[in-house]
Amino acid sequence: MKSNVRDLVVMGTGPAGYTAAIYSGRANITPLVIEGMQPGGQLMITTEIENFPGFPGGIRGPELMARMREQAAKFGAEFVGGSVTDVDLSRSPFCLTLEDGREFLTHTLIVATGANAKWLGIESENRYRGKGVSACATCDGFFFRDCRVFVVGGGDTAMEEALFLTKFASEVVIVHRREEFRASKIMTLRTRKNPKISMMLSEVVDEILGDGQKVTGVRLKNVVTGEFSEHACDGVFLGIGHAPNSGLFKDQLDLDDYGYIITKKSSTETNVSGVFACGDVQDSSYRQAVSAVGTGCMAAVDAERFLESIR
Repeated sequence: MKSNVRDLVVMGTGPAGYTAAIYSGRANITPLVIEGMQPGGQLMITTEIENFPGFPGGIRGPELMARMREQAAKFGAEFVGGSVTDVDLSRSPFCLTLEDGREFLTHTLIVATGANAKWLGIESENRYRGKGVSACATCDGFFFRDCRVFVVGGGDTAMEEALFLTKFASEVVIVHRREEFRASKIMTLRTRKNPKISMMLSEVVDEILGDGQKVTGVRLKNVVTGEFSEHACDGVFLGIGHAPNSGLFKDQLDLDDYGYIITKKSSTETNVSGVFACGDVQDSSYRQAVSAVGTGCMAAVDAERFLESIR
């Protein structure tokens, strides 16, 4: 192998990317980690994590990511700031180009670029993110025990969020801009049958209300009449889906209809030999830090085995 070609480049620094770097570093591969636009991923905007194994007292998202980065560096991972703007997987070694023009060649690539929750795009949503506004019921539902919460959306994601929240909340209100739902019939039926769930249709969230410290309610706008109404609540969950950060790989890697990278069963292998994907960019089902860690480990092991096979 040419000395100016890396054995492994990891794109992304969330739980999946850091774990891939830790495991490949321990295997003496010396991975190069490209940190991306948001080093640490979505957990950098998560205040408290209570369901990550090993932290019974909870841990802040940024602290967990800092520890993972430190551990990866301990095992020899090298970090490069910046974002990849172009990827050429048609040749071997692969070529990655950063926004400042730097190029890196690599024999193997682990894609751990994650996915971003879709948000409403209103200012108050950002103001109360982590203070009552969430896009992950599995992550934050526990904090809303015996509370009234609103779920925004009309697809399966919104229905799943609403049903999960009924385990904790006293009342769950689904807000949807249309009279009909995009969700599957079975999910819609389950939601309608749940006594804790009510629905407000033909409504959109105009503003999230709060006292500066936490959410206290929402202001809705009826899309038919244009009328506004205010409703008290303790939390607002966005269930309008996620967008995987896979745009760079369109027409190079196999993607599903929603843009998630397709990997082979029980593997992180993609359709391009030597390219592996892990974390939320290929996981449309679980989207949890701990599941991302698991696939990050898998990707590192898969990459190590691939490198052994070409030596």
